[in-house]
Amino acid sequence: MARLADRVAVVTGGASGMGAATVRRFVAEGAKVLIADLQEDKASALVAELGDAAAFRRVDVTKEDDVQSAVAEAVERWGSLDVMFNNAGFGGVLGPIDTVSEAEFDLTFDVLLKGVFFGIKHAAGPMKAQRSGSIINTASVAGLQCGEASHLYSVAKAAVIHLTKTTALEMGDWQVRVNAICPGVIATPLAAGSSKADETALQRMRDKGGKYQPIGRIGEGEDIANMALFLASDESTFVTGTAAVVDGGFHAGKAWSRQGRMWTTPNDTKLYRPPGR
Repeated sequence: MARLADRVAVVTGGASGMGAATVRRFVAEGAKVLIADLQEDKASALVAELGDAAAFRRVDVTKEDDVQSAVAEAVERWGSLDVMFNNAGFGGVLGPIDTVSEAEFDLTFDVLLKGVFFGIKHAAGPMKAQRSGSIINTASVAGLQCGEASHLYSVAKAAVIHLTKTTALEMGDWQVRVNAICPGVIATPLAAGSSKADETALQRMRDKGGKYQPIGRIGEGEDIANMALFLASDESTFVTGTAAVVDGGFHAGKAWSRQGRMWTTPNDTKLYRPPGR
């Protein structure tokens, strides 16, 4: 089923992780996709894998001209812009608040917030002109609750969620939808601590993190790609201004099996199930 037949998409951070999984899914559903990323080797390999349905442009999302040029190339190459997935990101500056430098502050917000702003800004023109489109922004469960990430990462992702909502109110007049995806823990190289993390490192993440998820596993890039596909497709034409959580239930709380609860059977027999069983 070609749910994105004849659609054109730009995916920032599309060379690896959640972005690459989404690029593959979009192409499989009939879309033409421009991969906007700094990782030339990974992006080139992905284009070679996907053929004429994909193209690569080197883009630093902190530079407005780069983002604007990526949108312009997609429109020139394929004739429209139907989906803008503002996905590029990194972990941001870590550490106590009194150790954060101004340069680290600026870099974190330039990548995680300003890069999303540029993507929305430059997608707005062609989408308003054609009176259709879907803008998708990668936020995080860290933007919904505290204690899951560093100070600035959490604040930047909360700002992405709010920017998603405010721009959805504007863009709705042109039938353009704006939504955010809030991933939880996803098995990607950046989540593992390095863009060069291999499958062994990712498997360690899965083995360690799965037990903390109500659903029993951490997320995969394909889980985010599935949500992005829904938001990009006509199946979500009545969905805008949302922050869609894709986290295996993590932000909802601990699974009952880890809480130590009294369970009641149909005949009212009380059974105690200790945490971790």
